[in-house]
Amino acid sequence: MVEEWKQIIAQSITKPEQVRHKFNVNVRKLKTVVSQYPMRISKYYFDLIEEVDDPIWKQCVPSPLELQDPHGLDDPLNEEEQSPVPGLVHRYPDRVLMCVSNSCATYCRFCTRKRKVGNPVITYSRERLLQQIQYIKKTSAIRDVLLSGGDPFMLSDERIEFLLQKLRTIPHVEILRIGSRVPCTLPQRITPKLCSILKKYPPIYVNVHFNHPLEITEDSARACGLLADAGIPLASQSVLLRGVNDDPVVMKNLFQKLLTIRVRPYYIFQIDLVRGTYHFRTPVETGLNILASLIGHTSGLAVPRYVIDSPGGGGKIPIQPNYIQSIDEDKIVLRNYEGKTYAYPQNPLTEKTPKQRITP
Repeated sequence: MVEEWKQIIAQSITKPEQVRHKFNVNVRKLKTVVSQYPMRISKYYFDLIEEVDDPIWKQCVPSPLELQDPHGLDDPLNEEEQSPVPGLVHRYPDRVLMCVSNSCATYCRFCTRKRKVGNPVITYSRERLLQQIQYIKKTSAIRDVLLSGGDPFMLSDERIEFLLQKLRTIPHVEILRIGSRVPCTLPQRITPKLCSILKKYPPIYVNVHFNHPLEITEDSARACGLLADAGIPLASQSVLLRGVNDDPVVMKNLFQKLLTIRVRPYYIFQIDLVRGTYHFRTPVETGLNILASLIGHTSGLAVPRYVIDSPGGGGKIPIQPNYIQSIDEDKIVLRNYEGKTYAYPQNPLTEKTPKQRITP
C-alpha cells in the first residue's frame, strides 16, 4: 500500500494549468517563470490557499516578479565557496550543513537555494553523501551536523536512517539537526515509523519552518506532536516576507500558536539577497518593530531571535532594538518595553575600589 504522503506528492501541482483549475491566472506568464524556477506545491499546501495573493499563495505560486529582480544573487551566502566537498557547507568552526536532498514538498518562492532546489541536474547520490560524511569524519572540530537540502524528510525512511547511522558512528559528532518545512507543507510525511527511526539516534533536533498562522492546522499540529512525543526538541524559523507576515499582529499570532503545538520560535530571518525574491524584501526596521512588539508583550518563549545571514558568507548576525540608553562605569540606563527608563548600577568593585585582602 502506498503511504498517504506519497499519494499527496503524486498529486502535486507542478504546471500552471493545474493552478487555473481552481483560480483565474495567466498561464502564459506563469509558464515563463516556471521555465526558470520550477514549481511544486503539495496538494495539501495548495488546499490551504483561500484566494489569489493570500499569504499561502504568495509563498508557493510563481510570480512574474521573480524575473524582475534587479539586485539578487544566485548564491548570496557564498555557500559554493565554503563547500570543501560538493553539497557540504563548512562556515562555522564546529558545525557543518549537509545538503542531502534536492527535493521539497513545496518549492518556496523565496528559497535561499533557489538556484538548486528542483534542478534535475543536481543529485545527491549515496557516493556524494558518503563523501560528505568522510569529510566530517576526518575533521575533528565538527561537533554539530545540520541535514538540509532541499528537505531531508523527502528522502525515504531507509536513506534517512542510513545517514543517521553513519553520522552516529563519528565520535566527535555530538549533535544532529534536521531542517525541514515538511511539517508545514506535507505533515502527512511525519509518520510513527519515521519518528521511531529518529528516536534511535539522539540527540536530534528538528528545526521546522512556519511563516504564517494559516499554516498551523490540525495536520501540522499532529505532525509536530509525533516528533515531540518521540523526544525531539522542535524549533521554528520564519522568514520575514513582504505581504505575508510583515505585521506585528500576524507574527505574534504565529509565535503564540507555535508554542501551543510544542514548537519554540527560534529565528526570524531577514530574507537573503536571493535572485528572484526582491519583491519579498522588507526594510530591516520592519523586523525590529516586530521584535519590539513582542518583547514584554508576550511570553519570552514566543520571542525568537531576529537575524541577518550576512551576504558573502559571514554567518548569522543577531540584531534587536536598542534598549541601552547610556552606559558608563557607574551605571547603565535601560529602556523597557513600555518606553520607561531604569538605571542599573555597575559593579562597585572597580579599579577605584581598594582590593580587599583575604586572610587565611
